[in-house]
Amino acid sequence: MRILGIDPGSRITGYGVVEKRGSSFLHVDNGCLVLRPADPIPFRLEQIHSGLLAAFARYRPDAAAVEEVFFAKNAASSIKLGEARGVALLAAVQARIPVFEYATREVKQAVTGYGQATKEQVQKMVKRVLALPEIAQEDASDALAVAICHLQSYKLKAVVG
Repeated sequence: MRILGIDPGSRITGYGVVEKRGSSFLHVDNGCLVLRPADPIPFRLEQIHSGLLAAFARYRPDAAAVEEVFFAKNAASSIKLGEARGVALLAAVQARIPVFEYATREVKQAVTGYGQATKEQVQKMVKRVLALPEIAQEDASDALAVAICHLQSYKLKAVVG
């Protein structure tokens, strides 16, 4: 099973592609859609949309796993984050990819065993679980963590959800 994890953001949207073969997790690819903060938000949203559509076409995942919105420090940031997340969800639906959503705490719990783990702890575990030569860029690492979370919990989510 191949999952494309997404960590949405209005300045950087991370993605990570992970496969599960037997009990092993295999890193396929990861990266970031880096957007210029000076560009208007509608233009950045279009870039997120087209970049994710291209990633879905390239990697042909079985599902997309998207991190849910956390509450940002100010309302404007929360709105922009929500817009970026909405575009990510739309791109997945348009690509006919099933979408699963995970709270940050769920992702941390699945990857580290502790729902209040630090970003650094999550990054180190992602590196270890996927046998990466180095820690991935922060947003890409978060996206890989979301993909790992889905691969560890999708059967349970199907039963409960």
